[in-house]
Amino acid sequence: MKSLAELSADAGRQLIGVFTDIDDTLTTDGQLPAAAYNAMERLRDSGLAVVPITGRPAGWCDLIARLWPVDGVVGENGAFYFHYDRGNRKMCRYYADDVASRRHNSERLIALGDAVLSAVPGASISADQAYRETDLAIDFCEDVTPLDEQAIAQIVAVLKDGGATVKVSSIHVNAWFGNYDKLTMTRRFARDVLGLDIDATEKRFIFSGDSPNDGPMFSFFSHSVGVANVSAFADQLELPPTYITVGHGGAGFTEMANMLVAMREGGG
Repeated sequence: MKSLAELSADAGRQLIGVFTDIDDTLTTDGQLPAAAYNAMERLRDSGLAVVPITGRPAGWCDLIARLWPVDGVVGENGAFYFHYDRGNRKMCRYYADDVASRRHNSERLIALGDAVLSAVPGASISADQAYRETDLAIDFCEDVTPLDEQAIAQIVAVLKDGGATVKVSSIHVNAWFGNYDKLTMTRRFARDVLGLDIDATEKRFIFSGDSPNDGPMFSFFSHSVGVANVSAFADQLELPPTYITVGHGGAGFTEMANMLVAMREGGG
């Protein structure tokens, strides 16, 4: 991984959007620093689209789309996007799967969660599960005593044996039934909301993340940035991000934002 300082000013000035993970990318130790929130606002004020791409639940994403200085949000690891049309006061929601499929899969995930809890002592259903519509989140360190790598691997194995797609974040193991991920829904969001084909314009976007479930995004975007804590997952990434920040979590995101804003103002 290259130092973020190696991103050229010309590349920075050509950007039109910022996609970013939330947990341990925007946040630090489970909280959203004021500097990181302000960084999102400054990026938007500079003319960039800002879109969180997260594993967090629909309930959170509704609030994020409405209240944060963003252009929309992709949630539950690519199950949907929400975009709030402020002019018409209307929330636009798009899901990868229809209502019937989501209901059926929800029942399957409940049984799968029970299987994990029976097999892995110390694992827990995530505290935000009640606000999810499409996936199962198993907590291995957010609100529980952190589990070791062997226990996390066992969680992954139980979920995969149940036929689910599985991704590991910095705090949860997420599982779902469906052919989507963060990248597929980001592609759909860009087309529907931004009116852009990211396959043709990917060099005009930057993505920031921190963990294995960001892998599809790191692999796709030429301008991919890992905040410093991504180093902890280096051996779990098929392809690491192109750049890495000095700062961890929200400080790393703020570092990236400061650089991009300065470049756009002609100081990079």
